[in-house]
Amino acid sequence: MKLRYLLSITTLFAAAFSAQASASCEVTVEANDMMKFSTDVISVPATCEEVSITLKHTGKLPAASMGHNIVITDTANVQGVGTDGMSAGIDNSYIKPGDDRVYAFSKVIGGGEETVLTFDTSALKAGGDYSFFCSFPGHWAIMKGKFEFK
Repeated sequence: MKLRYLLSITTLFAAAFSAQASASCEVTVEANDMMKFSTDVISVPATCEEVSITLKHTGKLPAASMGHNIVITDTANVQGVGTDGMSAGIDNSYIKPGDDRVYAFSKVIGGGEETVLTFDTSALKAGGDYSFFCSFPGHWAIMKGKFEFK
């Protein structure tokens, strides 16, 4: 009887933990007209095979003048990707087409809009040095943070 009770508790705990782990593969981040993200760290477990980041632009300005997106890349590549993306234009979400330094990026959105970036994590390594940033021209220098995959 005790063994059955212990197994039931263990099964319930495992189910609860499993639900938490899958839920943490989804993150919401807000951005505003003051060029700030609501967090400077996005952390997801390395067990996530796919990650979804919902970006909500809480400001009022349109995408053409104060658009935001989320880009995931190695920390060492933030400046290069940001600089190279400026000439790509808003239709390319300010990401140079075919840029293999970019693991994932969302479209650029304006005030009151939201978008979801869902990407496969197979190219990421647990504990790698990754960052997220906004590639709108000039924003990458201050709108950035650490992307933890651990």
